[in-house]
Amino acid sequence: MFRYEKRLMFPVKVRKRDLKMVNTIITQYGGPDGELAAALRYLNQRYSMPDDHGRALLTDIGTEELSHVEMVATMVHQLMAGASIEEIKEAGLGKHYGQRGFDLFPVDNFGVPFTVAYVGAVGDPVADMSENMAAEQKARAVYENLIDLADDEDLIQPLLWLRERELLHFAMFKELYERYKNMEET
Repeated sequence: MFRYEKRLMFPVKVRKRDLKMVNTIITQYGGPDGELAAALRYLNQRYSMPDDHGRALLTDIGTEELSHVEMVATMVHQLMAGASIEEIKEAGLGKHYGQRGFDLFPVDNFGVPFTVAYVGAVGDPVADMSENMAAEQKARAVYENLIDLADDEDLIQPLLWLRERELLHFAMFKELYERYKNMEET
């Protein structure tokens, strides 16, 4: 079902180490409004869609969200590349390093681990599409906040690209919401 291409959907080539940005960007990896939660939400919701159109859309967007997980993970990895223990401590990443070293672990920017409680799905297509539209808007807002905090163009460009994908996904979910709302009314 899935085909993996060994390239990111948008190139991520962050060359400037910035461990303080790691503390904020990590939320899009494992936070409540992050890419991992979105991917799992959409890939689970597809099973309760009433038609092939909805199942296909959720599969496509859920799969793309997995690629966004990979992009965010790449950003975090590149932002930390070559960091010294002193820099890690200074950035407040000592606890993470102590337990995980340089490995990524899905957490939000407060250090709260990812939980499947972030995966909203109730089995009602209209309710699920409403949740998905809200999720995409929250992700868009977080990306805008991250862009405001960033000062490296190499980091800002992939964040802008991810923000645009949230807008596109919102529009696609809105169209599916209208489709299912109309089906409900007839």
